[in-house]
Amino acid sequence: MTHHLYAVIMAGGGGTRLWPFSRQKTPKQLIPLFSQRSLFQVAVDRLDGFIPAERIFVVTIAAQVEVLRQQEPQIPAHNFLIEPQPRGTAAVVAMAAGVIHKVDSEAVLAILTADHLIADIAGFHLHLSAAYEVAQKGYLGTLGIKPTFPATGYGYIESGEAIGTFTGIQAFVVKRFIEKPDEMVARELVKKDHLSWNSGMFITRADVALGEVEKLLPELHATIQELQPMLGVDHSSAEFIKSWSEIKPQTIDYGIMERTRLAAVLPARNLGWNDVGSWDSFFEVTTPDGDGNIVVNARHVGIASRDSLVVSSAPEHLIVTLGMKDVIIVHTPDATLVCPRGESQRVKELVNYLKENNLTLFT
Repeated sequence: MTHHLYAVIMAGGGGTRLWPFSRQKTPKQLIPLFSQRSLFQVAVDRLDGFIPAERIFVVTIAAQVEVLRQQEPQIPAHNFLIEPQPRGTAAVVAMAAGVIHKVDSEAVLAILTADHLIADIAGFHLHLSAAYEVAQKGYLGTLGIKPTFPATGYGYIESGEAIGTFTGIQAFVVKRFIEKPDEMVARELVKKDHLSWNSGMFITRADVALGEVEKLLPELHATIQELQPMLGVDHSSAEFIKSWSEIKPQTIDYGIMERTRLAAVLPARNLGWNDVGSWDSFFEVTTPDGDGNIVVNARHVGIASRDSLVVSSAPEHLIVTLGMKDVIIVHTPDATLVCPRGESQRVKELVNYLKENNLTLFT
């Protein structure tokens, strides 16, 4: 049983990789891209019947907390933990661990994302149950995703010695983490059965997480200890904001997982996982029409057009493609993106260009 399992959903990102839909004020986790529910709501939905709402915590920024509460009112208001300024996922995990450990000294945290898709919900629950058992043994577990193509947008995890089998799922010591590779390296990595994509989902006991933060990021641990009386109580005070702002930004991957001796990986197959990290990812999670086109909320007429994506936030606006192939078109009232398939990973470059040229309307 997983009576001490708590979900921590990281939902404070700015989300510019799906520009022009996602902006600083409307990041991708708040947008209903694949249904009438936002990616954040979908992330909460897949915990239904597995982790009760009172054990779901959400870490976000002040500007997003109200809309998140409105989208998921069954989550207790005090379970929304405000991050005064972004300081990286290591600080998010340390904050959540500090808050939840006060509530339950035996707590196990499932650190999850607010902007991924997972098709096999039952399989996801099974892997979380297995990871819960691994975490009970003192490991910092992570869900790996068995690669289906030579991705250059994900980091990889190499499995080492086997730890055991839990609810039918094998777990391994992490031998090493591999940075996002170039295409040539990715083609070699995907051939190896002992390598997984890094999903960015972690499962660990709260006390183990805090212990590793103390060992590997002592300055962060000192700040969390200093803030302990206010954790989960008042994150808006001047004292809290000042101390938090002095935290050196660091990710959980670089700060903890790549340095700890307690890292474990549970490789997952066939979960239907996708991080929706670019417009190109829509071709992996959406069924195209007979011409290979994917049309999302758009009034589209395609003449001799194939294998393309057309997305719109203004369904009354007619988009016509003539003789187009392998293109991505994303339309909003104030901006339209057009690029070839395979190039949408570069949207971050575009957003940086807009910022550098003071085109802040579009960010």
